[in-house]
Amino acid sequence: MKPLPRTIVTYQEIVEREQKYLLNTYARYPIAIARGKGVFVFDVEGKRYLDLLAGLGVNALGHAHPRIVKVIRDQAAKVIHVSNLYYNEYQGLLAEKLCAKSGLDRAFFSNSGTEAIEGALKLVRAAGHANGGPEKCIVVALDNSFHGRTMGALALTGQPKYRKDFDPMLEGVRFVPRNDADALRAAMDEKVCGIVLEPIQGEGGIQEVSPAFLRACREAADRHHAALIFDEIQCGMGRTGQLFAFEHFGVTPDVVCIAKPMAAGLPMGAFLARQDFAQHISPGKHGTTFGGGPLACRVALEYLAILEDENLLERVRRVGGYFSQNLHELVGKLDIAVEARGVGAIQALELTIPGKPILDAAHANGLLFNVTQDTVLRFLPPFLLGEKHVDKAVRILRKLLAAAQKEQKKTAKNTAAAVTA
Repeated sequence: MKPLPRTIVTYQEIVEREQKYLLNTYARYPIAIARGKGVFVFDVEGKRYLDLLAGLGVNALGHAHPRIVKVIRDQAAKVIHVSNLYYNEYQGLLAEKLCAKSGLDRAFFSNSGTEAIEGALKLVRAAGHANGGPEKCIVVALDNSFHGRTMGALALTGQPKYRKDFDPMLEGVRFVPRNDADALRAAMDEKVCGIVLEPIQGEGGIQEVSPAFLRACREAADRHHAALIFDEIQCGMGRTGQLFAFEHFGVTPDVVCIAKPMAAGLPMGAFLARQDFAQHISPGKHGTTFGGGPLACRVALEYLAILEDENLLERVRRVGGYFSQNLHELVGKLDIAVEARGVGAIQALELTIPGKPILDAAHANGLLFNVTQDTVLRFLPPFLLGEKHVDKAVRILRKLLAAAQKEQKKTAKNTAAAVTA
């Protein structure tokens, strides 16, 4: 039988079909990506883009890494899914590896970061009930945080714009400002079963939580027999240049939630926990149909092996430092660039103007990143990024920002002239 002729799908056909059939949840950029290779992606028309967003931090190994492609092909030909009614050879191996590297004791595998947060929330409430009765159920979270879009994760998210239209939220969450140790202590009492935070707030604009505040959280959790939960879904699994972000900050949590790059593009999340909290989840209290399947777990093991074999964490630290230096230089040269933030492969540039026009112009110049908090350019590049790629990106950014600044000054001058006329 002859193969069917390849159908050429245009950008317009893709858009029209989605607009007709998909739930209207995404304000997509006007790009349809067809394939990727390394740190680049190509749209359906063949245009190449330098990818500094990496699938919102998922594609840490870039695109079409040969070892990942090989493992997926091999495992898919054996078995993809068996359910958690049966053992598979890779789930225990992956749990062992993650526990050994984190210093924590138990792992639970989910399909996403949001599900990892939901599982961690159930875990600490179960532990709270066991240790202090049903009233020990309060969770302390941070303003400006983001933990996901399911109802439990949304209840922990300290940004009203994400919570709007979905009230009432899950009860029992107290919010405190980032890095305000006094407010944290005031929020703590014997009813608190957990403190949850992102060591680096991602959707919040790449805002670091200070080591001093993290230590205060550790002390408060210990004092009140509560769990300290780190949401490392965006900033973990190597993005800071350490496998776990808590290694970068020097404070170890009781529970850590991870996801995004851990299965190199396949949907996978997990939470890891200390035994004294993990012991309160027993058969029937939590579960998943898809989480921890043999394909995802084998790919995650390969991801961890590639990080080691290719010395990618050292590369993240080196190239991340170079990228940060370049962003700081832009701040020094341009009035509209007010602050560069971040570490390793999680970086941001805050502007005095809306970032969307800069983003649109960057797309036209073959550069991908995104904007958060309206004025913050966010970069989550693949760990394969090199200095030459940083140079290319910064050249484009410098040109676009200089043009935007010139236009802003021209507009201000014309406005002033109109007022005085």
